[in-house]
Amino acid sequence: MRYEGAVYRPPSEAYSLIIQVTLGCSHNKCTFCSMFKDKKFKIRTIEDIFEDLEMSRQHYKYVRRIFLADGDALILKTQDLEKILIKIKELFPECERVSMYGTPGDILRKSEEDLIKLKNLGLKIIYLGVESGSDEVLQDINKGVTSEEMIEAGKKIMRTGIKLSVTLISSLGGKEKWKQHAVESARVISEINPDYLGLLTLMVEPNTEIYDKIRNGEVTLLSPKEVMIETREFIKNLEVDNCVFRSNHASNYAPLAANLNEDKERLLEELDSIIEGNYGFKNESYRRL
Repeated sequence: MRYEGAVYRPPSEAYSLIIQVTLGCSHNKCTFCSMFKDKKFKIRTIEDIFEDLEMSRQHYKYVRRIFLADGDALILKTQDLEKILIKIKELFPECERVSMYGTPGDILRKSEEDLIKLKNLGLKIIYLGVESGSDEVLQDINKGVTSEEMIEAGKKIMRTGIKLSVTLISSLGGKEKWKQHAVESARVISEINPDYLGLLTLMVEPNTEIYDKIRNGEVTLLSPKEVMIETREFIKNLEVDNCVFRSNHASNYAPLAANLNEDKERLLEELDSIIEGNYGFKNESYRRL
């Protein structure tokens, strides 16, 4: 396989075949993210993508899932994505699902009819980084999108029948905006009502704008306990149905899992126990593993 630069994928795609259809991220301006700073955004040619798929077929006898990388594969023209999905069906008839990241802009530029075409060709999951539901926090982190655009994009995917997995980032508003980050994020996620919800915790990387803001005192990080208080506020205000919630990423201080809203009261009790000191937080060094 041929990969250019570091390759990132959602935790649930750990055992997926990863095919780069883009290099980097078309936005690449989020203040907290260092993932694609070393790459100039580029859409790879169909010929190169097909060649990678054919090389993979020769190497792997069985491929259950395929993840199309990098940051926002959904930016490709619909007809090009159709060609890729048809080629996957031809080469990997055993493949159960294809997935990719999609930015709000990517989603909003596609018609529902086009998204349904892609679904029928095997696109089963789109990962959407909401990060925060607060317009102030979204502006602070230079996400390039408003909360209403997030809601519109999320609802659009849900209407097509493609599974939607969204992520939020705890502590992204710092101590200064923790409550609005929690409450407004609950509002946005409740409006979208996604199939899957992942809650990460902010990892501060050198050479990012948020790193500099923290060093300059513009943003104050939450302590592990404060992260749990913020999480509890978020869950308290969240109203969703049949949503699989996970907060068990390496970045998280304490693992959490629930089906919401079914397990909401149990999850709130678990958070109360953590906040009251009945649980040891993950050592900071282990959050980078």
